[in-house]
Amino acid sequence: MTTIIIEDEKPAARLLQRKLEKIDVKVDIMLHSVEESIAWFSTNKHPDLIFLDIQLSDGLSFEIFEKVAIKSAIIFTTAYDEYALRAFKLNSIDYLLKPIDEDDLEIAVSKFKTNLPKYETALQLDFEQIKMMLQNPFEKNFKTRFTVKIGQQLKVILTEEIECFFSENKGTYIHTLDNRNYLIDSTLEILEQDLDSKNFFRISRKFIIPLKSIKEIVMYSNSRLKVILPTYKEDEVIVSREKVQEFKNWIG
Repeated sequence: MTTIIIEDEKPAARLLQRKLEKIDVKVDIMLHSVEESIAWFSTNKHPDLIFLDIQLSDGLSFEIFEKVAIKSAIIFTTAYDEYALRAFKLNSIDYLLKPIDEDDLEIAVSKFKTNLPKYETALQLDFEQIKMMLQNPFEKNFKTRFTVKIGQQLKVILTEEIECFFSENKGTYIHTLDNRNYLIDSTLEILEQDLDSKNFFRISRKFIIPLKSIKEIVMYSNSRLKVILPTYKEDEVIVSREKVQEFKNWIG
């Protein structure tokens, strides 16, 4: 079985490669742009399986298939929310929502291997339909407030009041601009889907921060970045190495 990854973020591609190696899937090549992928597919035998990111640095990955007839099975690796993902279900395409869960990855690969005979002919996928649905998905209503319990009372916290979200001892907390912490019934993984990504970014396994709360950014060890927030001082707020470039693009 030959496998390739098409992903513009090289750290994300390497992370996926390591996860695949854990389940005995060898990645033969990694491509990082529409242009590079078109050139490769034009001169090489098509692989059995492609792990495909949607948004590449030079355009949507669907542009590859406008130039080259792909005869490979495709598993999408995407950050698009659940509303846009209905497009993939309509076309019977497997997908993995970022950040990729290792169990979900193993299930997707197992599904591919089980149904390998049906992928021996060219896939007839309506990429134009998928593109349209991604460009105009159902409106996503992002959370603008959170309700927390304080004793016998409920308190409403607006997103404008939030300095960061953080996880600690298996709990998830809101830290507000008035330097208070509130335990919430959620996880950072769920919050990533509930918050507007234009305003909030998950910088590590421990923190999600809003753009407006960034007071200062300084260089840190091992090619990482340290974020200074207005009041949060309980721990260093570090952008993990694999998130640095994506973080720079977000703040830019």
